[in-house]
Amino acid sequence: MQIILFTTEGCHLCEQAHELLLNIADKAPLDIILREIGDDDDLVARYGIRIPVVQFADQQELDWPFKQSDLEAIILR
Repeated sequence: MQIILFTTEGCHLCEQAHELLLNIADKAPLDIILREIGDDDDLVARYGIRIPVVQFADQQELDWPFKQSDLEAIILR
């Protein structure tokens, strides 16, 4: 499953979200794509105050704060 994590450099919450995804990757095959929002003005406008945001293959998005169980409920269903 492809997962996009919208992030930016120096974001400690983004690092935590990435770790949660890596934990789940031990249970299910995940293709985690880190998308830097700072390189795109449109992404900054859309996600600047919401990151970290996880986007799933079906375009569903999950905004922080979320827990590993929240991610697993979507990924492992």
